[in-house]
Amino acid sequence: MMSGCPACAAAPLAQETAQGPALQFSVPGVTCAACIGKIERGLSHLNGVATVRVNLSMKRLSVAGQVDPEAIQTAVAAMGYEIYPLDVARLEATRDAQGRALLLRMAVAGFAMMNVMLLSVAIWSGADGATRDMFHMISAMIALPTVAYAAQPFFTSAMTALRAGRLNMDVPISLAILLASGMSLFESLSGGEHAYFDAALSLTFFLLIGRYLDHRTRTTARSAARELAALEVQTATRINGAHSETVPAADLRMGDIVLVPTGARVPVDGVLLSTAALMDRSILTGESAAISLDAGATLQAGEVNLTAPLRLRSLCDGTDTSLRRMAALVETAENARNSYTALADRAAQIYAPAVHGLALVAFAGWWFATGDLRFAINVATAVLIITCPCALGLAVPAVSTAAVSRLFSLGYLVRHATALERLAEVSHVMCDKTGTLTRPFVNLPDDLSATDRQIAKALAQSSNHPLSRAIVTALADTPAAELTEVREVPGNGVMGYYGDVIVRLGRGSWIGAATPGLCLSIGDAPPCPLEVPEVVRPGVESAIAALDLPCEIVTGDAALPAERLAACLSVPFISGASPQDKLDRLQELSDAGERVLMIGDGLNDTAVLAAAHASIAPSTALEASRNAADVVVLKDSFEDLPLVLHIARATRRLSQQNFAIAALYNAIAIPIALAGIATPLMAALAMSVSSLTVLLNAQRMRWVK
Repeated sequence: MMSGCPACAAAPLAQETAQGPALQFSVPGVTCAACIGKIERGLSHLNGVATVRVNLSMKRLSVAGQVDPEAIQTAVAAMGYEIYPLDVARLEATRDAQGRALLLRMAVAGFAMMNVMLLSVAIWSGADGATRDMFHMISAMIALPTVAYAAQPFFTSAMTALRAGRLNMDVPISLAILLASGMSLFESLSGGEHAYFDAALSLTFFLLIGRYLDHRTRTTARSAARELAALEVQTATRINGAHSETVPAADLRMGDIVLVPTGARVPVDGVLLSTAALMDRSILTGESAAISLDAGATLQAGEVNLTAPLRLRSLCDGTDTSLRRMAALVETAENARNSYTALADRAAQIYAPAVHGLALVAFAGWWFATGDLRFAINVATAVLIITCPCALGLAVPAVSTAAVSRLFSLGYLVRHATALERLAEVSHVMCDKTGTLTRPFVNLPDDLSATDRQIAKALAQSSNHPLSRAIVTALADTPAAELTEVREVPGNGVMGYYGDVIVRLGRGSWIGAATPGLCLSIGDAPPCPLEVPEVVRPGVESAIAALDLPCEIVTGDAALPAERLAACLSVPFISGASPQDKLDRLQELSDAGERVLMIGDGLNDTAVLAAAHASIAPSTALEASRNAADVVVLKDSFEDLPLVLHIARATRRLSQQNFAIAALYNAIAIPIALAGIATPLMAALAMSVSSLTVLLNAQRMRWVK
């Protein structure tokens, strides 16, 4: 046999090493397969690009190869998409190792359960003596290793609880599994007639189903604080007299002079030293328009420099920026939200001690009454199995999983395990404006010729200004004209030459138009005004009207656009709100007894999204904001937003019904077990019936309207 060529075997590794690690970017504007195809095709022609991949669910762009990150950002921005670099080292691996482990344990338990049940059928059919003992021992060889492996999640959780001096649902579960397995082994070794290995495996299998369903509702919850940290600028250009050096942004110190290139984000809070600057603060404050600043103005980490390179003097160390402080606020809010006690956990606080008490009473009573230790242990085991919180363990996860699946089919991704329970309790709604209730829109004149449109796109794609990106998006299907000597004039616009004709796109006052808004000028022709308004997102008006809850707008945008939208929706508003102002308003409402639902999309909303009782973000939101939210809207329209709250309330109602089913089952089954009538096997069968009933009731979620 010929061995593989060492050079060929090493070639992929050498290629990967040569390409270097893949560059990662957040692209929040990606919403469909067409967006993916457009970006991947557009970047595949760049020099040095080896592979391009766009992940729709994570809104993330991955580019491998020897290529300049700025070239990628410029190219994607020219296509009309927002793009932000991410530090891969700050992000955790996305593989769901825990989910895969639970699924594997569930498969092993199910396979073993079926095989042991086949052996049990032979015993029930009349196998006796040595044949019965052999089947029991074969069952033991299958069941005991399976239980030791598959039931580890319950054993580990129970031991953790006991070490902490408390009880949880996994303590009675573990006792029931261990007693069923131990008693079965004892009966098998002593030649007993009955063994309950199938009961132990059934318990393990059904409980793992519940544990996996519960895990599925948690798999999408990732920390927004980590995403905020990933958005930090990793390197900065520090000026030392006539020289400059590239240093880690964390090494910047108060008083350092920092150079910020055109299109780059500010790495540290500071004072503007350059004469003027045009900054995009939309991801920090929510302001829809760029801000013109003069020397002496304060800059914050995370702002984007839209025009010429600028200099600033640092006001803090690189480890104490406004972006890091916002990340700290978000982390605090996330920790507070994660302390919310789920419905099943609240039930467990009462249920677990009661189960142990019943089993102990059954054991003591029958041992005292009969003097038969084996029978007393069998009765106690049957009580533990029949009261095993399998149905309770399935009650909430089964309904939640059905609800999450239903919402996903409607275009809503649920990201947090207790999100539906908290959404059902909402009593007040706070909304951001820019990018959440509204979206950018360009209204191009009907009489604008095809050539004029091509020129407008060519000029717009040469700038990172938000209005330029909106124009590029509006002209996505229009080819760009070939221009020469294109340059951006800070604070005014973009100019270039179309052949020998000068063309300009920018402020009306700069072009010489009568209107101050955005205009297009081609040669000596009169400037053409371009209307770039914000429009209300589809479905917002009907959703606000149908929510039947108090709503308000809290935005970082200026008063005039906020007032216009508030009047349109007939809701109160607060404008000019900073991230801290939004948190203060949330606290004010919470102190008044309100449970607030926050709907937002920007970095300025991240902390309040994490701190709110429940939160929703559109798919166009920045990745950090999406991770802070409980639910992400995957489609453009908000029309079904009231249905989300209705399904959340139905989830709570069906979960409570499942608890009632489990309670009714226990009310009937427990006296039978205490009377010594039910064997552990009968108890396991009864437990399985109750679990299946709970699962079937959960499926009613699919027909909720």
